[in-house]
Amino acid sequence: MIESYLAIPPLLGVLGLLVALGIFLVMNSFPEGDEKVKKIGDQIHLGAMTFMKTEYTYLSLFALVVIILVYLSLGQDTALAVLAGALSSSIAGWIGMYSATKANVRTATAASQSGAESALSVAFYGGSIMGLCVASLGLIGLGSLYYILSGDAHSIEGFAMGASIVALFSRVGGGIYTKSADVGADLVGKIEAGIPEDDPRNPGVIADNVGDNVGDIAGMGSDIFESYCGSMVACIAIASTYAITSDFAQADKEGMMFLPLALASIGLIASIIGIVIVRLFSKSSPANAMRWGTMGAPLIFIIAAYYLTNFLVESNPLPGSDGLDVWLAVVCGSVGGIAIGLITEYYTGSSPVIKIAEAGQTGPATVMITGLSVGMQSVVLPIACIILIIFISTQLTGLYGVGIAAVGMLSTVGITMAIDAYGPVADNAGGIAEMAGMPSETRVITDELDEQGNTTAAIGKGFAIGAAALAALAIISAFVETVSANRAEPLELILSNPTVLIGIFIGGAIPFLIASITMTAVGDAAFEMINEIRRQFKEIPGLLEGNAEPDTEKCVDIATSAALKKMLLPGIIAVSAPPLVGLGIGAEALGGLLAGGLLVCVLMALFMANAGGAWDNAKKYIEKGNLGGKGTDTHSAAVVGDTVGDPFKDTSGPSMNILINVMAIVSLVIAPLL
Repeated sequence: MIESYLAIPPLLGVLGLLVALGIFLVMNSFPEGDEKVKKIGDQIHLGAMTFMKTEYTYLSLFALVVIILVYLSLGQDTALAVLAGALSSSIAGWIGMYSATKANVRTATAASQSGAESALSVAFYGGSIMGLCVASLGLIGLGSLYYILSGDAHSIEGFAMGASIVALFSRVGGGIYTKSADVGADLVGKIEAGIPEDDPRNPGVIADNVGDNVGDIAGMGSDIFESYCGSMVACIAIASTYAITSDFAQADKEGMMFLPLALASIGLIASIIGIVIVRLFSKSSPANAMRWGTMGAPLIFIIAAYYLTNFLVESNPLPGSDGLDVWLAVVCGSVGGIAIGLITEYYTGSSPVIKIAEAGQTGPATVMITGLSVGMQSVVLPIACIILIIFISTQLTGLYGVGIAAVGMLSTVGITMAIDAYGPVADNAGGIAEMAGMPSETRVITDELDEQGNTTAAIGKGFAIGAAALAALAIISAFVETVSANRAEPLELILSNPTVLIGIFIGGAIPFLIASITMTAVGDAAFEMINEIRRQFKEIPGLLEGNAEPDTEKCVDIATSAALKKMLLPGIIAVSAPPLVGLGIGAEALGGLLAGGLLVCVLMALFMANAGGAWDNAKKYIEKGNLGGKGTDTHSAAVVGDTVGDPFKDTSGPSMNILINVMAIVSLVIAPLL
């Protein structure tokens, strides 16, 4: 029965790409604006695409080495899957980046000529293309492989590995780029020169706007893509280890292996409907439109998933469970993802933010202390949600439940990513409006869109962390099951085993090492950027007075060079650690490494993302006119907090999500060698 449905996921993926193309054509029909606005937009677009081209050149060389090693050790099919995963993720990032950098200038022009409703539509169109490409290319790539390889679970695992490699480089490289430019432009422009954010006199402003795209569009997209595909691969791998018994038929096994792809397929349809819902409600406030779309798509998905799970899982997949239990695990993940996002919204957009802003009245030190405490506290409730998801889903359907809960959380990634990617487009639109000298009314509209974008970005980061945690746990479960299936005795991760403890400590230390490398990279690049901006203000006559043009290309080159040089080492560590530990010490040590890495990565990711987001919004709260507004000592203190928070939330924090997934999927792929 299942064979007749195998072509549906890739075909729906093609449909999703066609819808994305239609949205792009509609978005592209909006005017770019006058020559001045178009010139600024072209500079941002060219800078972003040049960075992507150079980054993908480096990435291709690294991926080629990995593919050759996989081919020599694990065979042709797995190597093909790695290539397919890397290509799918790269194409999604490229299309999303291209579309976003075409949408930003049109959003600014729409805000100036047509008002808030039109500007919201254009910005959301730009984000929707990224969201649909992530979901569609995941289904096309993974669905096609599943069809071609006839459900060969082990070979298919390579797809998630290829996606994870691209995600690590895109997130780390993009994060270093965006934050080195942002920190440099803010410290010299706002604090030293006393000029507004996105002021055209600032040499770092173009690099800053380019960075918003390479970090929060391409980087975030690849982050979500690898969790999206990783969760499906984990379910396929776990289901493939189930033995056929008198109570568990071949049809049940095939149904449970195909179920994650089927769920993702209806999730794509629900996401398209969610995008339509946002468009229909755009006449109201941006917040209401986003909320209806965010809540509407998962609700549609949950209803459709009920009928799908009962159709594919016909008898008892596990002792004491049935199709209803599988559906409840899906619901658990979907609802849990929304809960984590709402908790993140509270800590990065509510009373904790005001508390940080008020702490600025006594200087930068208290801003730092309060922000750190908010970040630490914000870890507790999301972890409680993850614990509940794990407990409920495993009680319902065993280890498979964790994977299918992650699929439930990520199936509506089309709308989730669309709303997240909308933020950087709106942010860029505000920057373009400032640089082009558009009327203050335009900035009011773009600032409102940007404010909502900050909230959606924070929710997106919380969602991404929760999804990465569940996906990684599912992949680790699949790793244990796969190793056990290939050994005389099952793999047992017992704390009294010193080999397991050694692995736990190694796994716990690696996230701190990666965080240190990425924070240092941002600091070093920002140092160079600050010196360059200071030099131009000092040496270019009339620049501060607005009578000369800054050398923006030099700042773009500094950020690009730093990102490309510094992204290699984290990638090498993440990919090489599992085989070194697994082949050098043993499978038990590798299992411990994954356990220690998962725990520390999730805790650090939540802490860094939420602290950084809270510092950022505290600064924006003051810039609205609260507590004295811009130019005060309180504002300067908040800018310092935001400067520290930037690499927290956009470089080191997001790299934690991908780090654990990379280590987990590499471990799963090499499991037969252990």
